[in-house]
Amino acid sequence: QVHLVESGGGLVQAGGSLRLSCAASGSIFSIDAVSWYRQAPGKERELIAGITEDGTSRLADSVKGRFAISRDNAKNTSYLEMNNLKPEDTAVYYCNVDIFSSEYDYEGSEYWGQGTQVTVSS
Repeated sequence: QVHLVESGGGLVQAGGSLRLSCAASGSIFSIDAVSWYRQAPGKERELIAGITEDGTSRLADSVKGRFAISRDNAKNTSYLEMNNLKPEDTAVYYCNVDIFSSEYDYEGSEYWGQGTQVTVSS
């Protein structure tokens, strides 16, 4: 069994910064792609950042230049560094992780974090 724990959300003023973490634990052989999504009230869940196992990352245009995604494979943890936050960044942020549980797990499984609220005041 795999467990994902997100942390780092909170209330911040516009222009401020937050760092979200997504830590995986349990039956983990390897972690493939990690993605971060967000969902604002009344809106669809939006993919904003992704990083492959070798560290190649991509960011949505809406956060490019302000957010950065990274990972620490030794700690099974991914980070979303958010700078120059804007009120429109207010949302619940989720991590999504592709995990292989053993060397015999050829398909892997997708896991979601519980979500962490980010609120940016103007």
